[in-house]
Amino acid sequence: MDGMLELWQEFHTWLADYPRLELWFGVLVLLLVAALSNFVVKQLLIRALVSAIRSLPLEEDKRVMKSSIIARLANVLPALVFYFGAPMVPHLPEVAVTIIHNVTNAFIILTVAMSIGGALTLMNMVYERRHDGIRKPIKGYIQVVKIAVYVVAAILIIATLIDRSPLILLSGIGAMAAVVILVFQDTLLSLVASMQISSSDIIRVGDWVEMPHLNVDGEVIDIALHLVKVQNWDRTISSIPTRRFITDAFKNWRGMQELGGRRIMRNVLLDQQSIGFLSADDVKGLKRFRLLSDYLVEKQKEIDAWNAELKEAGKEPVNTRRITNIGTFRAYVLQYLRSHKHIHQNMTLMVRQLSPTAEGLPLQVYAFTNTTAWAEYEGIQSDIFDHLLAILPEFGLRVYQSPSGRDISVLGQLFKRDQLDS
Repeated sequence: MDGMLELWQEFHTWLADYPRLELWFGVLVLLLVAALSNFVVKQLLIRALVSAIRSLPLEEDKRVMKSSIIARLANVLPALVFYFGAPMVPHLPEVAVTIIHNVTNAFIILTVAMSIGGALTLMNMVYERRHDGIRKPIKGYIQVVKIAVYVVAAILIIATLIDRSPLILLSGIGAMAAVVILVFQDTLLSLVASMQISSSDIIRVGDWVEMPHLNVDGEVIDIALHLVKVQNWDRTISSIPTRRFITDAFKNWRGMQELGGRRIMRNVLLDQQSIGFLSADDVKGLKRFRLLSDYLVEKQKEIDAWNAELKEAGKEPVNTRRITNIGTFRAYVLQYLRSHKHIHQNMTLMVRQLSPTAEGLPLQVYAFTNTTAWAEYEGIQSDIFDHLLAILPEFGLRVYQSPSGRDISVLGQLFKRDQLDS
């Protein structure tokens, strides 16, 4: 040990005769110490935090966490080595020492600010995995805090590099308040909108929203400070300014999804010329329908009782009540829906007539399916109307359809045939 010490003293004495070489040797030693401290600290931090990381539900984000937080924090120690080691380097000019101090201070401020930003991102990740994280997102607030941290860091870095008090810079900001508000007006408006969205629970991640004037119709996948991202059903992604959800009207289908029923409201247009009374034979034929047998019996009793009170006037059919094909069909559709396994029986269920139009008499089905899945809903709705359209002729009813080219062609052929016959 004494021999090593004597050898070092001889080397140091020899090196003192060469000031430039002694300077570069000191710089090299400083660089080696800084690199060694960076390596050691990274290893210690990683080992110390890996157990904490495993306890969090962030297994897929470990690589991001290590690179954004731990690595940046580990860079603080090498900067401190430069800060305290620079004055110890022999023959290093005072100007260089001052520059190194200012740069290392600025670097430490930047590193700490970026580490805080990474920690805030981690906080948002943990929060989003809570059961109520989707209901009340905090991503907008996190972004505001990040902006504040980076603004403060920028002021401190500039003040450190020019070796002036940050109060000097802050005093100038007051005069630039109007410019700052103008530059950050979108951020301020978005912040207010984010607060209103969060407090009023207007939208959540996973909600189905619809904004026809913006051609938006899909699921919310991200709510940030400035933008809300919606993945449309055609798999495109729309980015809408957050404040538009406060200023513009939009439809949120969350209520439908939470209640577990999706509405069917579709019309069958009936040819009004096919509407009429049912004869006794027609009624007898319709009694073979399981869904109509009880209805026809009860309806006939009600009509007979009504007609019996007419006495002599009841001898004229025009004065009596009779069963109609459209009323019977309406009763059939209602019973059909009540017995359908995919129709929600605890929600509104009715079959009604709307005002007659030039395209026929609309008979509207108003009901709710017991599923909200889009594909299943469309299949159920289509199956119901397939059946109704196919069974209409059993009631003597026809669907209204505007004349097509084929209809006009048939009429033309009939007209030519009449002309030839005459």
